[in-house]
Amino acid sequence: MVTKQTAYKIRKAHRYLGLFLGIQFLLWTTSGIYFSWTDIDKIHGDHFKNTEYQPKAFANLISPSQLNVSGGINTIALRDIGDSPYYWINKEQLYNALDGSVKKKITQEEALYIATLNMKSGLVVENIEQINETGKHHEYREKLLPAYVISYQSDEALKAYVSIKDGRFQTVRHRDWRWFDFLWMTHTMDYQSRDNFNTIILRAFSLLGLITVLSGFLLWFTSSPTIRKFLNVRP
Repeated sequence: MVTKQTAYKIRKAHRYLGLFLGIQFLLWTTSGIYFSWTDIDKIHGDHFKNTEYQPKAFANLISPSQLNVSGGINTIALRDIGDSPYYWINKEQLYNALDGSVKKKITQEEALYIATLNMKSGLVVENIEQINETGKHHEYREKLLPAYVISYQSDEALKAYVSIKDGRFQTVRHRDWRWFDFLWMTHTMDYQSRDNFNTIILRAFSLLGLITVLSGFLLWFTSSPTIRKFLNVRP
């Protein structure tokens, strides 16, 4: 049978582990509840997008083989930019699909055109600006730069992002997505990229959490009158 001194040490360890891990346990639980009660499509901003948008069909396009692309063509995509067709070649350069001319970047007007195609009607543009770099915690992280940020008049601080180099509609960001992103960071405990499940701190807290739970079971085992009575029974 476990001595009183040993039981006291177990109880003390369980108490301090609970205090130390309590905040993180609360964050895990809170974020888990939020994730389970939210619609991921809404988090992605699908209710702000024009879900019925169909890319325009163009005619009289030149053959990609006519383009002056050194090294050949590995990938190709067709873009509708300002109601004109463009080839996005090898994920690095835009070419006019009618005359083969090179397009260095898109304009603000073209970015607004692209956003209008992809966003639902009725949204009012508040302003548009260019960003050239982002930090690790920026909502547009790990996407093609530079880009235009199109802000809309909305209670949700709605923004759309269009990359300048390839003229592609990249993503939508709004208040609920930002809450999700913050809680996801606290859930994964990745305070840099927010998507790494293999951080040392997460592994450490997971192991300490397991120890806390096991110490709770052990504490119950050592302090339960029923268990004590059972162990003291003699044949």
